[in-house]
Amino acid sequence: MPIHSPSFPSCCAKSKTQTPILVPPLTSRPTTRGAGAAAMSAAAAPAQAPRKWEGLVDQALEREVLGACLDQAPERRRVREAFKDVQLSIDHCLFKGQHSGIGTKESYERNSRGVEIFSKCWFPENHHMKAIVCLCHGYGDTCTFFLDGVARKIASAGYGVYALDYPGFGLSEGLHGYIPSFDTLVNDVAEHFAKVKGNPEHRGLPSFLFGQSMGGAVALKVHSKQPNEWNGAILVAPMCKIADDVVPPWPVWQVLIFVAKILPKEKLVPQKDLAELAFKEKKKQEQCSFNVIAYKDKPRLRTALEMLNTSQEIERCLEEVSLPIIILHGEADLVTDPAVSKALYKKAKSQDKKLCLYKGAHHAILEGEPDDTIFQVLDDIISWLDQHSTKEGSSY
Repeated sequence: MPIHSPSFPSCCAKSKTQTPILVPPLTSRPTTRGAGAAAMSAAAAPAQAPRKWEGLVDQALEREVLGACLDQAPERRRVREAFKDVQLSIDHCLFKGQHSGIGTKESYERNSRGVEIFSKCWFPENHHMKAIVCLCHGYGDTCTFFLDGVARKIASAGYGVYALDYPGFGLSEGLHGYIPSFDTLVNDVAEHFAKVKGNPEHRGLPSFLFGQSMGGAVALKVHSKQPNEWNGAILVAPMCKIADDVVPPWPVWQVLIFVAKILPKEKLVPQKDLAELAFKEKKKQEQCSFNVIAYKDKPRLRTALEMLNTSQEIERCLEEVSLPIIILHGEADLVTDPAVSKALYKKAKSQDKKLCLYKGAHHAILEGEPDDTIFQVLDDIISWLDQHSTKEGSSY
C-alpha cells in the first residue's frame, strides 16, 4: 500500500489558469418564531469543522486541494504541483535525510497503448552507478511521496533508481485507482523498465526489481514474464496474499463479483482503514494525509477483484520464483500475510534467498515504523544490493 517527495525539479504540467474552488453559501433555514426554538436551533448548529492541516497549509490551498476531484490525471498533477512544497516540510525521517550529489529527473511519455506514463529517476551525479533498481509502488500509491525518500537513500549508496506511476495512479493517465487488468498493468511496467535497461548508459549494469506491497506482486509477475532478465528482487511486505481480516467475507465477495460485471468502476468494496492497519506510529500514520494524490477511497470493484485474483495466483506459484531474492516483512503485518512471505522463502527454487522479519513491525516498514526500524530495513536492503552488485558500474 504505502504512500511519497523531497526536493525535485518539477516537470508536471500546470493548468494555465488555476481557478480557486469556491465554497457555496449555507442554505438559509426558515425562521422559527420563539426564543426556545431559536435556542434549540443554535444548539443544534454544527461546530465549524477543524482544519486538516491548520498551521501548515494556507486555508485557500487547503480548500483547493481537499475539494479537487482526482479521478483524472490533469487534476492530480495540478494538485501535486500546488502541494509539493508542503510535503517537503513534513517531519519524517525519509524527508529529513540530506543526500548530496543525487540527481533526479521526471518525465511523461506515452507507452505502446497510448497511455501517458509519469516516471522518475534518482541517480548519483558524481560517481559510478553500481546497478539499477526498478521500483514498483504499492496500491493507491505514487512514486512522488514516501517512496521518493526511499529512492534517495538507495541512490545515495550508488544506485540508479527508476520508478513509474501505474496507469490510474499518481500522475499517470487513467481513472484514479482503477485496474481493469492486472496483467495489462504488469505489461506496462515491464515495457517501461525494458526501456530503462535498454539505455546504452546502463549497458553491463546489474538490474534489480524492488516491489513494495502490491508492488511486490507486480515485481513477481514481471519476473514470471522475464525469468532470466533480472539479477534479483527486493520484496517489501509483498502482496503474495491479502490478509484474511482485510478481505470481505465470502458471501459479500460473491455479491461483489456479480456486481463488478455490471459496475466495474464503482467504489463499493468495504475496507478497513489501511493507513491505520499499516502504520505503527500514529504521527506517521497522520502524515499519510499529505500524500494528496494517493487513492484513498473504497476500492473499485474490478480493482479489488484483480488484486485478489493476482494474490491467489502468486500464492499458488511460489515455487516458480527462481531469481535471487530478499524478502522483508513485519511480523505484525495485518495487510499482507507474513506467513506467505515465509512460504515464499521456503518454496522458491532460488538458490540465493534471504528472509528478514521484523518483530512487532506492521505493514509499512519503510514509512510507518520508528525511525530506527526504518533505517534498519533500508540498511538491510542496501547491504543486500551491495553484495549482489559485483559488476563494474558506469557513470550516468
